[in-house]
Amino acid sequence: MSNEPNGFIKKYLILPVVSTAFFTLFLAGSCSRINQRTFVPFDKTRTISNDVEKFGEPFGIAVRDGEIFVSDGATGKIRRISNNQTFTLVSDKFDTPSGIAFDKNGNLIVADSETHTIKRLNVSNGEIELVAGVENQKGYADGNSNAALFNAPIGVAILEDVIFVADTYNDKIRVIENGKVMTIAGSEQGFADAERGFEAKFDTPCGLAIWQNKLLVADLENRRIRVVEIGGETRGKTWTLAGNGAENSTDGFLNQASFVAPTAITVDLFGAIYVADGNSIRAIGRKLFAAVETISDTKRGYADGDLRPSKFNSVSGLASDGSGNLFVADADNQAVRVLTGLDVGVEMTTETIKNSRFKPEEFRTLQPPRWTYNPPENKREIAGTPGEIRGEIKDADSQAWFHNGLDIVGGYGETARFIRHEKVLLPVSTENFATLRELIRMPTLGYIHIRLGRDATDKIFDDQRFQFSRDERGKLTNVRVPRGAKFAAGEAIGTLNSMNHVHLIAGRSGAEMNPLDALILPGASDVIAPTIEKVSLFDENWKPLGETESNTPRIKLNGKIRVVVRAYDRMDGNAERRKLSVYRVGYQVLQADKTPLSEINWTISFDRLPAAEAVKFVYAVGSKSGATGETIFNYIASNHVNGDEFREDFFDADSLENGNYILRVFASDFFGNQTTREIEIIVLK
Repeated sequence: MSNEPNGFIKKYLILPVVSTAFFTLFLAGSCSRINQRTFVPFDKTRTISNDVEKFGEPFGIAVRDGEIFVSDGATGKIRRISNNQTFTLVSDKFDTPSGIAFDKNGNLIVADSETHTIKRLNVSNGEIELVAGVENQKGYADGNSNAALFNAPIGVAILEDVIFVADTYNDKIRVIENGKVMTIAGSEQGFADAERGFEAKFDTPCGLAIWQNKLLVADLENRRIRVVEIGGETRGKTWTLAGNGAENSTDGFLNQASFVAPTAITVDLFGAIYVADGNSIRAIGRKLFAAVETISDTKRGYADGDLRPSKFNSVSGLASDGSGNLFVADADNQAVRVLTGLDVGVEMTTETIKNSRFKPEEFRTLQPPRWTYNPPENKREIAGTPGEIRGEIKDADSQAWFHNGLDIVGGYGETARFIRHEKVLLPVSTENFATLRELIRMPTLGYIHIRLGRDATDKIFDDQRFQFSRDERGKLTNVRVPRGAKFAAGEAIGTLNSMNHVHLIAGRSGAEMNPLDALILPGASDVIAPTIEKVSLFDENWKPLGETESNTPRIKLNGKIRVVVRAYDRMDGNAERRKLSVYRVGYQVLQADKTPLSEINWTISFDRLPAAEAVKFVYAVGSKSGATGETIFNYIASNHVNGDEFREDFFDADSLENGNYILRVFASDFFGNQTTREIEIIVLK
């Protein structure tokens, strides 16, 4: 420590009290690097473009000798990327490959989650060798590697000849050494640090990394970064490095910071730690004090360019190379990205990203037509459509959000069924257990308001894909469906709760489409045109100027005008009280003799779900909707909102000459039925 700057030590001494073990370790590591390290000069995010074949789901990522290797959980493939641009197939013989890491001989160790095994891949010839576990047999057992059992392991890390495994759904950290498998930390699902490994508790541990001869664990559901001692008499000792357990993205000192969903973790050549936390990249050790910092945006999306505003979508893997680049497996964006200060990769434009997404016409071909119940061809009532407001907008501080799917009516306790063959890819695919919003999220479809894997009395199905937890009294407390679990169209998901419908989401998270467009639902039809209840005009400061219900023959306008349309739609077979969102809203200006001065300006569209932040750009004050109460959709038709952008805008009356005009407002449903309302206006500048 004698060569350590005094200021560095003082900064540590004024921190809040955290683990003594951490200070000893971090300071010791810092002594060797503090005077020589220049932190990785990340200044941008780019994409490693793949023009050959789109990833199904890039998950694990590892770098060796300038080459990048990526596991694809959706397709079972391992790919090599050479020169940051050339993609080749190494193997397509895996089921659901997850975490990957190189051993000292240059072989790739792969956690093949759905087969419950750890495998070794020779990257030169593609040969695969079983390292530990019994193919397709789930369980928990230590012992000889060919008889040991795992439960959908996700993470791997290697130190010398020892392989460490995050046995994710057994909630344990295992070690493979000298032909045997042994548990070094973890007892039951939960959270507990402990001096002895068998007393520690984890909850869905995922990513692993070696750090200063210790093991880092991304403990996903505990929302913490844990450390497991892996050498000497303290082997198995478990302590928390960072995170307080709260579910949010808060930077700060290690014991005050919080995480959303730490899934992957890596350490660069200088000892800095990087964490894949939901939709963002977090870092520890890039500064002279022990803190967690966020180095990307935290909002879901896809944006290259400057580092801090760059956006990701369910980051699942991280790997650092010798040049200071940080490679990212961006799972739900189906892309490999890189944080860099060099000329690596390409910067994707908004248009390129848009063109890379699934189109509804492509999506429709991925499954035979059916509803979410049996008989699969029987038409059901639609009770909610994408883009509808949920909550209420009373003022600027109101909390409201978009309805992101299709509500398909069923009966209480009725069995809900998958409409497509898919396998689970998210490490945590289920949420909100025993609430009205209990759900399962598949790669391209989501199902909400379902008692997963159980009937109306909470009796569990005879289906081992649903893994339940119980408390000491035997009461059900949670359900997990492991990564890699496969379901076929028509198989049971569970039963409807008191919401009495399946909320069906179409499209990947962050790229949701309108299910009416993306799916084929037998017999679904709509010949009922939307209803426009009222059109109101405001100046740019929201001062009322007039509405169609008033007796004023013409409304006088000048300057920037806001156009608000109160409208709703109905579908064939729906209850008359049922109000659904319209599909598109727009307007057109006509001369007094009704000669159009322009094409229809379709300003709001729900072909894809808009960004969450756009809700107040779509809906004006007074808008509200929910499971009960009145439904009011006040669309701000002068703004521009769709699945790719949102912005405030106006109808500019000053762009017209003084005189009489007609403002024609449009509301259209998905099936093409259209309603208009005309407002006579006079422009006086």
